[in-house]
Amino acid sequence: MVNRRILAILAIAAFVLAACTSAGDASEEPDASEPAASEPAASEPTAGGDCVVGVSWNNYQEERWALRDEPAIQAVLDEAGAEYISADAGSSEEQQASDVENLLSQGANVIIILAQNTETILPSVQAAVDQGVPVIGYDRLIESADALYVSFDNVAVGRMQAEAVLEVVSEGNFVIIKGNGADANSDFLRAGYTEAGVPDVGENSDTITIVGETYTDNWDPALAQTEMEQFLTENNNEVDAVLSENDGMAGGVVAALEAQGLAGQIPVSGQDGDLAALNRVALGTQTVDVWKDARELGRAAGEAAVALCDNPDIAALAGTEPFDSPGGNTLTSINLEPIAITQDNLDVVLDADWITEDELCQGVESGTVDVCP
Repeated sequence: MVNRRILAILAIAAFVLAACTSAGDASEEPDASEPAASEPAASEPTAGGDCVVGVSWNNYQEERWALRDEPAIQAVLDEAGAEYISADAGSSEEQQASDVENLLSQGANVIIILAQNTETILPSVQAAVDQGVPVIGYDRLIESADALYVSFDNVAVGRMQAEAVLEVVSEGNFVIIKGNGADANSDFLRAGYTEAGVPDVGENSDTITIVGETYTDNWDPALAQTEMEQFLTENNNEVDAVLSENDGMAGGVVAALEAQGLAGQIPVSGQDGDLAALNRVALGTQTVDVWKDARELGRAAGEAAVALCDNPDIAALAGTEPFDSPGGNTLTSINLEPIAITQDNLDVVLDADWITEDELCQGVESGTVDVCP
């Protein structure tokens, strides 16, 4: 055991010396008024740590990872006396594989992975499992029965998005802007749309015609804007509703609609509780933002990681339930419930201190929304 500790220390020292730069300390939660950091903040494990948790972020540029998820994970680890190390793959499947390998070499005895691709990450998962290191698939499905799946009910998220949009417009020409095709969440959300009454992929109904539907690489807002511009052009602006699978892409969709003078006239969906998106809900340019309290998700993952340090058997973890995946695997999962936020219940995110009144009500005409005096 002593020799192993010495080797771990030497490996960490070599890694630090080889690094060109080092990320800042993220032990304190970022100010919600500040933009998300450009890189995940990583700290090296101390020599005496009994629980080292490595987190592989697929792309740290999403607002929520630095602002909500990472601080929530770290808070649990700090309280338990566990160590946190992390890496950002920058939307690269190859880099994420390398990152997981590096986290293992740094002594991580639990790995949390926000997967760029649910399939190509499998060899990395297997490598960890072969070393006796349990894996947590964070927020996005990993098609492996060896990985604990911690997420929100994403089919329910899609259903809530569609239900809110259908309350505003129940017929006409619909556009569907999906997320990354390699992310199972994109299809879970789309399945939720179908449950709510939106025609399935490649189909139309007597009342709804899908005039545009596409996956969006890396959930990229700029690409979503381009896609929406193209769909508007192809349909002579005759679009009645847009189902966008997350808030970043919804921002791109709204920008495309604004350019045509249509923002606020066409319902748009989103999810994640991004501050700008909640402001759009208050302004009326986004109809619904399905709020997944990332603080709760991060806390659940952190608690699971600490428990797995003591007992790496995911089947023995308390508070889990079986999840039948699209790939035919029965996974051990922790599933949290989302909340649909519209103009009618914006007080929910205010009361939860998720957003300030100033941020929520920026640019909102006084008296048009109950929470904006």
